[in-house]
Amino acid sequence: MRTQALAAILCVSALHAAEPNGIDGALQRMYNQDYQAAHEILDRYIATGPADPLPYAFRASAYLFYELDRLGILESEFLTDDKQIAEKKKKVSPDPVNREKFVRAVHDVETRANEILKANPNDLQALFAMCIAQGVTTDYMAFVEKKQFSSLSVAKRSNSYAQRLLKQDPKFYDAYLTAGISEYMIGSLPFFVKWLVHFDNVDGSKDRGVERLRLVAREGHYFKPFSKIMLSIIALRRSVPRKPAVVDRTGAGLPRKPAVP
Repeated sequence: MRTQALAAILCVSALHAAEPNGIDGALQRMYNQDYQAAHEILDRYIATGPADPLPYAFRASAYLFYELDRLGILESEFLTDDKQIAEKKKKVSPDPVNREKFVRAVHDVETRANEILKANPNDLQALFAMCIAQGVTTDYMAFVEKKQFSSLSVAKRSNSYAQRLLKQDPKFYDAYLTAGISEYMIGSLPFFVKWLVHFDNVDGSKDRGVERLRLVAREGHYFKPFSKIMLSIIALRRSVPRKPAVVDRTGAGLPRKPAVP
């Protein structure tokens, strides 16, 4: 049976004291691969404050995770094998309905966040929402559409929002996820690509990237579980002699992966 990157730590680091009808609750469902329940919670949350861009960002995240899961991209063998990540010969067929919903959710984030940022360029929640929206767009382009090089420009925007956010509030720990991934990603690029790409406040240090992810794993809120997923993947990529624990979802009393209609 193939190990899944998510299954290695899902629920072990689930959000504590998750609010059943809040973003925390939606993310807990999403990390458990119960995407329908995540969307139901987010829909209720959005109904209470439709002008808030943040829940739309997590709605886009849920659409992205569903597609990555459906295509088998969340399997650790895929994420740790550069040849599989970059492979373009293998036919990938994105779900057109899910893609349309994903694009709409990203648009909903951008329109709402940009309105807020026009009035206050330093609004932390709007910057955070834009950081997430650009981040999930980067992942969709790179992993689903196989447009790795083109996705770098979007990743640069995501990092820019994260850096602006951290400049205003260095203790906004969730933003270090994007900063850390940017460091590690740039550090993994070939030299000639690094020469062409510049990210704000990013030197391309893999060690610095890992430290930022560890900071999110310790102090983050929304992204604490996901930062641990990323650290687990990095450990696999580095061939660290530490085998990640594989969670038996049924034997450990965890919910079964729900069927997606």
